[in-house]
Amino acid sequence: MSELCGWCLSDPQYIAYHNQEWGVPCDDDRTHFEFLILEAAQAGLSWLTVLRKREGYRMAFADFSPHKVAKFDADMVEILKANPGIVRNRLKIESTISNAKLFLEIQKEYGSFARYMWSYFDDKPIQNQWLTLADVPATSEQSDQISKDLKKRGFRFFGSTICYAYLQALGFVNDHLLSCPRHAACAELGKNFHAHWQDEGST
Repeated sequence: MSELCGWCLSDPQYIAYHNQEWGVPCDDDRTHFEFLILEAAQAGLSWLTVLRKREGYRMAFADFSPHKVAKFDADMVEILKANPGIVRNRLKIESTISNAKLFLEIQKEYGSFARYMWSYFDDKPIQNQWLTLADVPATSEQSDQISKDLKKRGFRFFGSTICYAYLQALGFVNDHLLSCPRHAACAELGKNFHAHWQDEGST
């Protein structure tokens, strides 16, 4: 019997996120930057808490434009620290700005941040086959490698656990349970993404 992954059933917004976004492969850099911000903001909090503040983050952080966020100054940090629409943690706010600058550096080096990330997966999503939520890991070999490299580059609030949540969200790994109808849907999206991404890379 098909049933949604149990972690999303506490809230309609959570269910919508699960059904429409979570696990869908992504090559859009603005979306990648958005989730870098949101996943880092989640550290020590629940994902639902951050999801409910998503629009607050969109407004506070320039519609998730890394170019604009990279130019935020000390005065903007104080403004953001007083903003109830986001997590008002100075270290997280400051790291978002410094991470934006590093994000732009990776874009220059690889052509896009998505290209950098997908290079750890040979441009192909991993299709996991989990039966229960207890089977789903908190980290992976790739999340260890990516977080280590990003930390070396200067990124903050992006350890392996946060990185793995990011990989799950943006479809680098398909961690929907086998019993969930979204598993098959995301697997098919993964096939199409791989073919499209390969074509883009060869042009």
